[in-house]
Amino acid sequence: MAAEVTRTPEENLESLIKEADTLKARLEDERLKLNDVTLSSVAERLDMISLLNVKPRRVLRGHQAKVLCSDWCADKRHIVSSSQDGKMIVWDAFTTNKEHAVTMPTTWVMACAYAPSGNLVACGGLDNKVTVYNVTSNDSVTSGKKTVGTHTSYMSCCTFPNSDQQILTGSGDSTCALWDVESGQMLQNFHGHTGDVMALDLAPSEIGNTFVSGSCDKMVLIWDMRTGHCVQSFEGHQSDINSVKFHPSGDAVATGSDDSTCRLFDLRADKEVAVYTKESIIFGVNSVDFSVSGRLLFAGYNDYTVNVWDTLKCTRVSLLIGHENRVSCLQVSPDGTALSTGSWDCTLRIWA
Repeated sequence: MAAEVTRTPEENLESLIKEADTLKARLEDERLKLNDVTLSSVAERLDMISLLNVKPRRVLRGHQAKVLCSDWCADKRHIVSSSQDGKMIVWDAFTTNKEHAVTMPTTWVMACAYAPSGNLVACGGLDNKVTVYNVTSNDSVTSGKKTVGTHTSYMSCCTFPNSDQQILTGSGDSTCALWDVESGQMLQNFHGHTGDVMALDLAPSEIGNTFVSGSCDKMVLIWDMRTGHCVQSFEGHQSDINSVKFHPSGDAVATGSDDSTCRLFDLRADKEVAVYTKESIIFGVNSVDFSVSGRLLFAGYNDYTVNVWDTLKCTRVSLLIGHENRVSCLQVSPDGTALSTGSWDCTLRIWA
């Protein structure tokens, strides 16, 4: 009988890497066979978007340092924002009044979110925790504060998945987690990224059980919240992904990255279908969001501007100029009539 060929672990690893590469190449070939037309060529017959009349309507001043995150309330009127100065502020976007201000135990409050009911706000950052505050209580906001979950590194993003009872967080420890607000217990842990998780977004359906995350490992992962498993992954970016957003249809995901591009990944086609970029754009993208129809993609950049892209034609339709430092966060209001942007110039601006 022929002697068995013994391989060193290094050789084993090498052959496995080779095998993985061949399988990847084969997958790519199969995808290319299905890749009949580009999104922009299909969209050629569509009318151009006429001039957008988006102007700055309000400036919210009050933070003493870089604004890092903001979120609209479901009432379409209030905004919560968090900042490097350790403050979280609840604003009335119509009157620009501050309704609540909370000082956190640490600076760099990197994430904040409104609960669907509008009664709670959550925030966290370099304290590695997610803390929930009741903003409707007659007493001071801090009297009703509650620490819900703790990560082993900073908390970069958080959101309430369709109810006030749970909160979903992403962290620099490269995991996402689902927490029960009442008990503070972790309900589900999501392992799969190999770099800091920078952003997450829920699928738009009411009973949505999936969410998307973007990370410094340049990957976009789609997760099933019930099982904790990753169900789909996308690659294509050349650098950290700072922002992810589901298309209103739920069939695609837009991303913004330090490689100065935004991209559109289609879940049904299982691949990247569009890249939003121009040669003149050399600065990273910090935040992206869709218009209510999904036809426009707003993207906030490090060069202090907001670019507005036609998602189908892959062309830029407008440029919003006003901030005096990098645009760190932006979000279209729930009814789609306004856009809020937050910046390192310490202000938030409302555009409409």
